[in-house]
Amino acid sequence: MKILQAPFDHQELIGLNAGDHIQINGSFLVARDAAHKRLYQSIQEGRELPVSLRGESVYYMGPSPAKEGEVIGSAGPTTSGRMDAYTPALLDCGLIAMIGKGYRSPEVIEAILKHQAVYFVCIGGAGALIAQSIKKYEVIAYPDLGPEAIARIEVEGFPCIVAIDSRGNNFYKQGRKLMEG
Repeated sequence: MKILQAPFDHQELIGLNAGDHIQINGSFLVARDAAHKRLYQSIQEGRELPVSLRGESVYYMGPSPAKEGEVIGSAGPTTSGRMDAYTPALLDCGLIAMIGKGYRSPEVIEAILKHQAVYFVCIGGAGALIAQSIKKYEVIAYPDLGPEAIARIEVEGFPCIVAIDSRGNNFYKQGRKLMEG
């Protein structure tokens, strides 16, 4: 198990391998479909983004409301493929890592290689467990989107696995070969 500090050192990300188990401490962005679409539209229109993506990481999460005394409710990953149309443009703006669940398109994998970025996955259905690692949740852009607003979270011991490393090695493909072989 490797422990990483976010924001990440890009050289440290480059040293990761598909299949590595990671725990993250620190902070990163949270954004989903609607926020990605707005960011992409801003990029296409040449407008300034409401948050810099340079050196940032984003977790594809749709939070549920927090109960009294909690920072956040369930905080599981959402399907990453829903962001694939926007991801290459965001990587062009400096995004270096993404956290979600599921497969990525060939275009996203190509952009990951181009920018030596990393794609991490979390276990779907483990939202209540993941929420325990979130120590702070703060909306920073597009508050009108409610749970799809861009937020910054602070985490301790946030669990994930390297799904696609900076060299394009794909844990999903590796796992499939192991099962077939």
